[in-house]
Amino acid sequence: MKRILLIVGGGIAAYKACEIIRLARKAGIGVRCVLTDGGAHFVTPMTLAALSENPVHTSLWDLKDEAEMGHIQLSREADLVVVAPATADLLAKMAGGIADDLATTLLLATDKPVLAAPAMNVRMWQHAATQRNVATLRGDGVTVMAPDEGAMACGEYGPGRLPEPPAILAAIERALDGGDDRERLAGRHILVTAGPTHEPIDPVRYIANRSSGRQGYAIAGALARMGARVTLVSGPVSLPVPAGVDRIEVETAREMANAVAAALPADVAVMVAAVADWHVEEAAHKIKKGDGAPSLSLVENPDILQMLGNSPKRPKLLIGFAAETQEVIAHATEKRARKNADWIVANDVSGDVMGGDANSVHIVTETGVESWDRLDKHEVARRLAERIADAL
Repeated sequence: MKRILLIVGGGIAAYKACEIIRLARKAGIGVRCVLTDGGAHFVTPMTLAALSENPVHTSLWDLKDEAEMGHIQLSREADLVVVAPATADLLAKMAGGIADDLATTLLLATDKPVLAAPAMNVRMWQHAATQRNVATLRGDGVTVMAPDEGAMACGEYGPGRLPEPPAILAAIERALDGGDDRERLAGRHILVTAGPTHEPIDPVRYIANRSSGRQGYAIAGALARMGARVTLVSGPVSLPVPAGVDRIEVETAREMANAVAAALPADVAVMVAAVADWHVEEAAHKIKKGDGAPSLSLVENPDILQMLGNSPKRPKLLIGFAAETQEVIAHATEKRARKNADWIVANDVSGDVMGGDANSVHIVTETGVESWDRLDKHEVARRLAERIADAL
């Protein structure tokens, strides 16, 4: 029997932990619970114990349990640690490595996968600190679900609601099944590019685009979690390096092309970066304001995807990305043939995709088009990593 350790945080959504336990037990998953002090204001240990049919743990200072190093045992005897609801406070402590109660201590001591289902006020979820903490946790290999959007107990509306228990159960089952996938890409070298490039105009200005790097970093992390050796060639972004990934930082398209060529050979290349098509003949000094706008002379940048497609060291599987604002599939289909790529992952970036948390993509291959509904970027990454493993 697979087993989870469920940490119930202190928020009104804690009542949904009861349904998570019920669904997990029905699915044949054993559950043991840790209830935080905050969580105990919303549900009782007796309720969780009755539903899980296991004792509920609440204190780091339990003399009987801790005489046997209970928090270490708890942290490692389950197959998966689930935090639901994962409050802003819990996420912050997890990201900072704080261990000041039973829940946070076992999270720091565990050697098992961790799944967090956030629940908080919309402003708290959208706050830069929370988004920074979520990015850090995802970079560390923690699976952080995207919260649902809707009306909240506080009277506000927006993203921040705890995902519904069936969705959390599905994520739990995927995480538990994924335990057998961690070595699927072992021995493979996969090259990933991510982020924008910055093309200098003069010493203080540059041409860039709105790419945040989130999708590329999520893909690199998902591939590493499946056992691949991942080389991530990254343009300028403010994201933590995913666990197990070797990052090479570059600024310009020409630097990225050189880094990609130096990283070969690779079994797979996933070219996610939004590479500038042009660079400027850079001025040696800052361009001063004059009588009119300066004239910029543009020079074409190397086409990295096409370079790989025509290389004697061409990866066995070459995947490009196409960010489009119109005729998405038609442009991607043409691009795949022209660049000699195996797949093109196409998306419409006319909305909030660049810099946003979600993406809706179309996988264009020689045999057709597979369209995915709008998903959290980490879920897109997980699915793409599985598809790559299947193809290999």
